[in-house]
Amino acid sequence: MDHTVKIISASNVTHNVKRFVVEKPKGFQFTPGHATDLSINKKGWEDNKHPFTFTGLNDEPHLEFTIKIYTNPEGVTYHLNPLSAGDELIISDPWGAIEYKGAGYFIAGGAGITPFIAILRQLYKDGKIGDNVLFFSNKTDQDIILKNELEVMLGDNAHFTVTSQTDSNYDKRRIDADFLKAEVTDFKKHFYVCGPDEMVIEISKTLEKLGAIPDSVVFEK
Repeated sequence: MDHTVKIISASNVTHNVKRFVVEKPKGFQFTPGHATDLSINKKGWEDNKHPFTFTGLNDEPHLEFTIKIYTNPEGVTYHLNPLSAGDELIISDPWGAIEYKGAGYFIAGGAGITPFIAILRQLYKDGKIGDNVLFFSNKTDQDIILKNELEVMLGDNAHFTVTSQTDSNYDKRRIDADFLKAEVTDFKKHFYVCGPDEMVIEISKTLEKLGAIPDSVVFEK
């Protein structure tokens, strides 16, 4: 079922990531980590649906999306960028493969952090963040989405890696087999992986080779 909702506000999170707060349809419920098929309610774009993850919490009176804006004029985010309060979006009922199944390691690349934002916010709100660990890889310092909030929620368990900025003070390693062998203390825990397709495939295969239980590696299908 589709729902037409108005944008309440739009603001920048980073140089190329925006936060959209939108109306929440009556009775609309979702699980942290889940997504919706979203399109813009403008002629020619109504049926151009793309998946975006909810980054707010289910019990909030509105919906929130944290969306990376790309410069391709044929892409939907290019046309989302100029939208503001009062403009309309069309969203589907929620769906998703990523759900919290227990404590473990969250591994994100770039905008792949978005399914984890609501999960971590809910755990933090409920006082259940525990010993969950985040490995978050970006190209540059300025690309890191919600860095300060992630540090507040996870403390020393928030690990940032920056792969394309030589003067960064963050870890400059790629998240690969050597990184995982050095940083993961228990391969029997849950692993949550989201990012570019190649990264997800590579890390998922690597985790299994290193002893992770296949059913404990959660990624978006």
